[in-house]
Amino acid sequence: MKAAQFTRFGGPEVLELVELPDPHAGAAEIRIRVRAAGINASDWKKRQGLMDQELPQTLGYEAAGIVDEVGAGVRGVSVGDYVFGASPYGAAQAELAVLSDWAPIPSTLDFASSAAIPAAAEAAARALDQLGVVSGSLVLINGASGSIGTAAVQLAVERGARVIGTGSPATHESLRSLGAEPVAYGEGLVDRVRALAPSGVDLALDVAGSGVLPELIELSGAPEHVITVADFLGAQQTGVRFSRGDTGRATYALALVAELAAVCRFSVQVGRTFPLAEIAEAHRVGESGSVRGKLVLLVD
Repeated sequence: MKAAQFTRFGGPEVLELVELPDPHAGAAEIRIRVRAAGINASDWKKRQGLMDQELPQTLGYEAAGIVDEVGAGVRGVSVGDYVFGASPYGAAQAELAVLSDWAPIPSTLDFASSAAIPAAAEAAARALDQLGVVSGSLVLINGASGSIGTAAVQLAVERGARVIGTGSPATHESLRSLGAEPVAYGEGLVDRVRALAPSGVDLALDVAGSGVLPELIELSGAPEHVITVADFLGAQQTGVRFSRGDTGRATYALALVAELAAVCRFSVQVGRTFPLAEIAEAHRVGESGSVRGKLVLLVD
């Protein structure tokens, strides 16, 4: 199969498509013929050598496609089914991918939109669980207009929470449509949030990593009321919890989001798609921050 790979660290130019052996589904796994694969910031961090140091490396933890192999012990899915899901092997940006968690693609979503869901939905649900967001909670989401942020807004609203979300003015109408009360980020954030919630908020989630953890602590009353998925150093400095997947993943979020999307209660924004062969350009665009919404690779 063809797969994205790099054999040295560096810029997008180190990425190439190579022939690798076909993977096979193990017990409790399925294999899909990939039609779309999501791109995340962790992909270019890996490529730059900021994460794993092994070489060569493949890329991709989320994909959507058509089941073509079912592992031992798997029930409820068959060859030919359309699914989206998460791969534990970091090799989903390829013609074939093995998934350990998956959900059926609802009729309301296409392959590209479905591939944009797994990482964001899991991270959002995990953080909301760790924060203890429930019906009646007042939660502030910093970076509400990004992939994880929009997932967190929708899942929090689904729980019955009141949500205030930060974003640029250009995103405010979109945030309102998702059920959030938008505020602009930047200097004066505390005052703008207090204009909506004079007593502050119950809980705060940072998905932007924009250096506002002290303000989120001030608004929520204590570091234990705040979680970040994006600011590891800031978490260490402020005593805020940093949410990581190795302490338990919210894999249930895939099926939940599929159910919500099927009844038009969950949406995802795909900013731009690229053929798999143009993965280097996709990285350039992603790192530039010039496109709002998820970047997705398409596989013929």
